[in-house]
Amino acid sequence: MVAKRPEGIYPYIGTDTWAQRLADAIENTCEDQEVVPPPRQAIVEGLASALPDTEIKNLVASPRGRKVLKPTAYRVVQAGTDKVLLLMCDVHGAAVTPWDLNDRTVGCWTPPSPEATQRVKDLVAAEITLREAEKAAKVAEKEREARRRAPGDETYSAEALAAATQKQLDAARRVKELEKERQALLAALGNRRPRPVVRSAEEGGEPKAALTLAEQPYEVAVHVQRYAADSLQRAGKTRGYDLVESLVDAGQLSKGMNVLQQWQIINPDGAVSRIWRMAAVTANNRALARLDIFGVRPEHLVTGVPQSLLSLPKEKSDPALRLLSLREVLNRISARLNEASAKPETSPEDPSVRAGKIATVSTEIVIGCNKPAALEHVLRALNVNDHLRGIQPYDEDARLVALFATLVDSYAKQSLLEAALAEAFPSARGADLLDLLGVRDALTANGPLDPLEPLIPAGDEASPVVLRDIAVRAITALVFPEIPPDAGQGRTGKRTIRDTGRFWPVVKGTLQESAWSQVTAKTAGARTRLWSAAIAQLFLHRGNILSAVGLFGVAETKEGSGQDPRSLKKLLLEAEAGDATAWAALVQRMAPALMHAPEPFITPGQGSEAGESRKGVRRTPSSSLASLTLAYSSKSPAISRALLLTFAKSILAHPDATQPPVAEDGCRLVCYGERHRGEEDQTAITAGMVIVPDTDGRPTVYVADKDWFDETFPVELGRPVQNPAGSSSAVTGIPVPESDPASSTTSHGEAPPDPRERLNTLRRELPARVELVGDSYQRAVDAAHTLMTDFEEARRLRAQLGEETLPPEQRIEWMEKLTKAREAAQASVTTLGQVEALILQV
Repeated sequence: MVAKRPEGIYPYIGTDTWAQRLADAIENTCEDQEVVPPPRQAIVEGLASALPDTEIKNLVASPRGRKVLKPTAYRVVQAGTDKVLLLMCDVHGAAVTPWDLNDRTVGCWTPPSPEATQRVKDLVAAEITLREAEKAAKVAEKEREARRRAPGDETYSAEALAAATQKQLDAARRVKELEKERQALLAALGNRRPRPVVRSAEEGGEPKAALTLAEQPYEVAVHVQRYAADSLQRAGKTRGYDLVESLVDAGQLSKGMNVLQQWQIINPDGAVSRIWRMAAVTANNRALARLDIFGVRPEHLVTGVPQSLLSLPKEKSDPALRLLSLREVLNRISARLNEASAKPETSPEDPSVRAGKIATVSTEIVIGCNKPAALEHVLRALNVNDHLRGIQPYDEDARLVALFATLVDSYAKQSLLEAALAEAFPSARGADLLDLLGVRDALTANGPLDPLEPLIPAGDEASPVVLRDIAVRAITALVFPEIPPDAGQGRTGKRTIRDTGRFWPVVKGTLQESAWSQVTAKTAGARTRLWSAAIAQLFLHRGNILSAVGLFGVAETKEGSGQDPRSLKKLLLEAEAGDATAWAALVQRMAPALMHAPEPFITPGQGSEAGESRKGVRRTPSSSLASLTLAYSSKSPAISRALLLTFAKSILAHPDATQPPVAEDGCRLVCYGERHRGEEDQTAITAGMVIVPDTDGRPTVYVADKDWFDETFPVELGRPVQNPAGSSSAVTGIPVPESDPASSTTSHGEAPPDPRERLNTLRRELPARVELVGDSYQRAVDAAHTLMTDFEEARRLRAQLGEETLPPEQRIEWMEKLTKAREAAQASVTTLGQVEALILQV
């Protein structure tokens, strides 16, 4: 005989029969509205399992025997070309889990990568081992205390006490070692976690209007969900009132939006549990607060609630059993709360009383969309818009990241995103082949950087370093767009209106800035912080976004960033070949990596403007970049071209390191600024740190940090030199150095350079120049092959269509141009032959 459920205000979930009827109604309604529904399993297990039978009866109608949703039960949201169908209903108050991808907590997540995911697994394993060691230490401590207090033979007691004391000391030492390993793993993760990657759920190979996460072990899923809830709770502390008490007192006054999402949990026995739940797209804080009031942990809701926490009367508790069915979990919660609320002795602080006004909550649930592949993007935009228009305060980083995502969407909505990127990358191999949705996710760190590959110049290989450089340049171009040259320059006595082009109005409208003519330093500072927050998302170790203050001024904000169009590979080669302008552009490309390194080299303005005796030497971010730029032409014996280039390559590649650096001779590495400290006080060496190079570019036994950077490139190095006339820089306050004096001819009676120094300089630069010439010839060969292919196709099409040949004068003109090009190529071949002979004599 089945025990009768306690009656009360907390609802019970109905049978599977009504769940199937709701699934039929949703699928038929989506067919009528021409949108794609969620997977049927998602509706049955994630949605219907949170609704009482009476609620489903109020939602479903059966005209002519065909089940559909009542017209009052759903509404259609149209956002541009995106169409979303929302179900309006009342769900159980404990049925919704917070969405871990809330835009208010964007600063708590790192870009998704396989290396970061593996580090999370290592961290979880380290935490489990640490907990076991802590338990063992407590047991050893109790044994020691028992031995210390035990009566008996003094000799035996002393020996036993010494052994117990030694065991306790060993256990404590083991805990300390494991805690240090845990802290090192946290540092390797940047003290954050990689953002969970969701994708559209599929049914029968077709994308559906729901989301799913990749498979993850049970311990990792619990860890990540707990971290997401803690991060959301910290972000909600800026609220001006207690949200939990507000829900207890007045209930939930505004609706939230939910989406069906699947968690795929790998159990310890290897089996995979696929759990459907409703995730809160908006009102995340309310969803988390409701679970707190009900006494349910978010990680249990998405990985399975332990049966021992919700055992029924006279039911044997099984700690190893987890309840995966949402219907079973909610029914047990309701039964427990209804039973407790019926007892007169129940305290007012009991969840059965406090949760009374949120027993059910009104909400909207995504049950259909016309573009399932873009569902995550649409929901993110809705989440951002809801927060930007709200009254709750944002963290500065999260607010700026949300604004940047809105800016990218504005470019896309006005069909200017592809054009803006094509203009910023004139040598791209195929800007017209961009997957704009993938580009948006890449630039906002919601997906991999692979969609940016068409922007790489032809001949360059796609690598993490190159793709990240492309992403930084793309973000810079979108935040600081170029405007057309002033057509009225040189006119006098006539008022002209400056043409700001196609892209600047997008930025102005999205960021709600003043007119172009009224751009001030305040506008430039706000735009720079936006740029810095957007750039920071690309790095595992996120530094202070104020490290970029002063790098862009009014000129860049009004006229555009003025980026050097050369690729990273070409800049490195030309800097190695002696081009000072290439090094200056390379320093600008290095700036984000210098700010967001494990040991940051550029930090917000430090020191004292009043005097060095107060807070040290005044150092701004612009000063740091200026010193590094001018170091290229410096005569300091501690700085060499080999040191600079080795440091540049290491800095650009450091975010991709998967293992801590290791000294070549096996010595122990230590941060340069901590070389005089004891081993216990030194920072752990983690992946991403850079080894200090010597003047020959060889690694040393020190790890580069800000102390080394400020000592090697001091403030004084950047003070005497000013911007040469006619030079341009995308970063204000960074002078572009003149060419190396050793590579220029003498004039006006100046003393000629030392021949030995000149020979050493040429030997150092010529290999890079040879490679540059090789790349130029390869591009010429590729261009000639493309020309031949196009002419062959034109000849074939002319013969196929029977068209007349071109006029003789036009053919003669083309042949004359090609003859000149061939003669130049033949002359260059002769020159290269002479170079080959000279190589044997150098």
